[in-house]
Amino acid sequence: MEYFTLALKKYADFSGRARRKEYWMFTLICTLFSVSLMVIEAALGIFGISILFSLAMFIPSLSILVRRLHDTNHSAWWLLIGLIPVIGAIAILIFCLLDSDDANPYGFNPKANTVF
Repeated sequence: MEYFTLALKKYADFSGRARRKEYWMFTLICTLFSVSLMVIEAALGIFGISILFSLAMFIPSLSILVRRLHDTNHSAWWLLIGLIPVIGAIAILIFCLLDSDDANPYGFNPKANTVF
C-alpha cells in the first residue's frame, strides 16, 4: 500500500524514476479497487463511480508510467508507441517489465535509494 500512496504523492511528478515494484503495485491496487467499485456498482444498480475513479487515477497512472520508462532509460515520447494497436501495448509492457538501469540521464538507480 505504501507504493500506492507514494505514487499518489508524486501524482504530477513526471521526472525521476520508478522501480518495477512501485509501478506494478500501483497498477495492481488501482485494478483491484476499480474492479471492486464495478462489482459494488453492479450490485447496487448505480454507475459512474468507477469512471470517476479511473479519471482521478489517469494523471497518477501516466506519471508513474513515465517514471517507469525513465527507469529503463526511455523517454516519455515512447508512450506514443502505445497508439499502435496491439504492438504498442506489447512494447510498453516489455519496457515496464525490464529491470532498472544503473544511473542514467533521468537520475540514479532507485534500487540504490530504497525508502522501504
